[in-house]
Amino acid sequence: MRILVTGGAGFIGSHCAKRLAAGGDEVVVLDRLTYSGNRANLEGADVEFVLGDISDRDAVGGAAEGCAAILNFAAETHVDRSIFGAAEFIETDVLGTYVLLDYAREHGIRFVQVSTDEVYGDVSEGVSSKEDDPLRPSSPYAASKAGGDLQVLAAVRTYGVNASITRGSNTYGPNQYPEKIIPLFITNALDGESLPVYGDGRQSRDWLHVEDHCAGVELVLREGEPGGVYNVGGGEEVENRDLTTRILELTGTDESLVRHVEDRPGHDRRYSLDTSRLRSLGWEPTHTLADGLPETVAWYRDNRDWWAPIKSGEYLEYYRRQYAARLS
Repeated sequence: MRILVTGGAGFIGSHCAKRLAAGGDEVVVLDRLTYSGNRANLEGADVEFVLGDISDRDAVGGAAEGCAAILNFAAETHVDRSIFGAAEFIETDVLGTYVLLDYAREHGIRFVQVSTDEVYGDVSEGVSSKEDDPLRPSSPYAASKAGGDLQVLAAVRTYGVNASITRGSNTYGPNQYPEKIIPLFITNALDGESLPVYGDGRQSRDWLHVEDHCAGVELVLREGEPGGVYNVGGGEEVENRDLTTRILELTGTDESLVRHVEDRPGHDRRYSLDTSRLRSLGWEPTHTLADGLPETVAWYRDNRDWWAPIKSGEYLEYYRRQYAARLS
């Protein structure tokens, strides 16, 4: 199958593009190469790369020509950046999704929207979000992703587009841009820098290895129902403070690096996903944090040449804007 993978030079998108290509699919990657997009993430993969924006109809049309499916990983994804300004999130996550859906409708091809558990918002202890639950996004990022999801569902009902949605939990693994908590804390620890823990650190997240995430998305691509929504979660809920302790142990650093800082505005306390719908198709995660986190730490330790250059320039400007006052 010839498949267009948008955002395929990013973290999850690149892993999925490589997985599909290794499995024999013909893969085209469309990526704008914003700050978190990196051609090096596709090194060694047999994929066709197209530089372009999913909000640009001509770019989408050129890249998607001859494709039987589109996997949409392209998104602005970082909550903290969305709080600084949501315009780019709306343009990519809402307008860009519309442009892709319109192409899928016109050409009668399969479409999978890769979304997030954050669209559900906070969930109480003892509760896991199900696919038919109301969307209650707390951040501009989550709201932009919810907007994309709703467009997908509307396109299925109104136009009969063959589209499905996946909603993944917090994902980790190699090649993740070091602004999210796991790669940020690993690389900071390796450099002997502070680990800025928001608030009391009791926020709980459901962790999912990137390879398991990609396996779930691929299964939905091939077997998901039109209009179907599928949660993809690792089933391992860990509080941020406990995750921080694990990273300190694995990097051989100590608690003196931990700094509790002012919490993020509107910070959700807990996410949890009910994944029974996807499991009914035969999916289940194969990685646990007990094996996946040490492997991830080892990757960052062994691949400093990948992440060290990133933590300068635009990244450094963002980091100072985000944490300087909090850490002072």
